[in-house]
Amino acid sequence: MSKTYVSANLRKLVYERAQSCCEYCLIPEALTLAVHQIDHVIAEKHGGKTVAQNLALACSLCNMAKGSNIASIDPETGETERLYNPRQDRWSEHFRLDDDNGSIEPLTAIGRTTLSLLKTNRTERLVERCCLMQTGQLRIP
Repeated sequence: MSKTYVSANLRKLVYERAQSCCEYCLIPEALTLAVHQIDHVIAEKHGGKTVAQNLALACSLCNMAKGSNIASIDPETGETERLYNPRQDRWSEHFRLDDDNGSIEPLTAIGRTTLSLLKTNRTERLVERCCLMQTGQLRIP
């Protein structure tokens, strides 16, 4: 939970920049049951500020899984790796969308670590992404 108030103008900027889609798993807010949340990429408890450069739009599932984490364990190497940062990283450098099954595939250690922590490819999300891909409603950053 944020300690700092996110103004309406800042909230609007975050939504518009993300085109109302989760910046981690790509799910549009209009197609979820819960509203998307403003995520501090670097949590306030780690010194992250409530400024546009540190805020991302996240669906409730991704935001809950991420929590205040800024790093996790790479499931392939066992090493600590930082998480994907939507303000610094390009999504397409760390992930790719599998056109056949809707899964988000990692391209880097950052991608592997982020996908593992966020559980981005759980069954219900694969089904959602497949439907969105079939109807042209999934935006790849």
